[in-house]
Amino acid sequence: MKTVKEITIELQQAREFEEWMSEIQNDERAGVQKAWISWQNRYEKHQKLVEEHQNKIDFDASFKPFKGAFIAGVDEAGRGPLAGPVVTAAVILPEDCEALIGINDSKQLSKVQRANFAETIKQHALTYSIHFQDVETIDEINIYEATKQSMKQSVLNLHIKPHYVILDAMEIQIDTPQSSIIKGDAKSLAIASASILAKYARDEYMEQLHKEFPHYGFDQHAGYGTKLHLEAISTYGPTIHHRKSFEPIKSMILK
Repeated sequence: MKTVKEITIELQQAREFEEWMSEIQNDERAGVQKAWISWQNRYEKHQKLVEEHQNKIDFDASFKPFKGAFIAGVDEAGRGPLAGPVVTAAVILPEDCEALIGINDSKQLSKVQRANFAETIKQHALTYSIHFQDVETIDEINIYEATKQSMKQSVLNLHIKPHYVILDAMEIQIDTPQSSIIKGDAKSLAIASASILAKYARDEYMEQLHKEFPHYGFDQHAGYGTKLHLEAISTYGPTIHHRKSFEPIKSMILK
């Protein structure tokens, strides 16, 4: 008879139900049952991720004008902050990629998960593009238009021209058919992947900005209007990276 430790190790390594597992279900040892319950929970969680992954793939495939067509997902990060660029990303994924299981809207992932998935997406994507829209442009033409222009540039910078573009609640001026999807980052694998690329790239940028302007705490709030950030602006004034068209910075400059 196998020891509890041997069975636990085998269960930790198993990804699918195997014939030998039928025997351990009747094993009365507490350690074995604990390991079995742990495996079942892990398996069910993984199966749920696989199902959600397939639903996202099917959603993206529903926009394909023909079999094998390239679908580009597009999303942004940083429309709301008081400082820093708005960052957009566009990505075309392979039709089937197990490594992308678990990808979700970037806001639903931890910092570590975003970093790991960003690297995985870059490794497996057929092509991807990330665009930074500077503060000057945001102040000049407003954040909405600046985001749209950045999204357009992200699509144009792809090395493969997509046959269809799906965006998270936005429309852009391109000659490619497109659809604006409400909460697209929760429904589409391509949009969710673009969301992760944009968010991760922007967070990295703001962490570098923190080294230049440590008093503002950019590494903690990424430029959003937190209490810490507002207090820093009040004490030290806005930097060249703050959006002068955004309140309360706009009023501060006018004074």
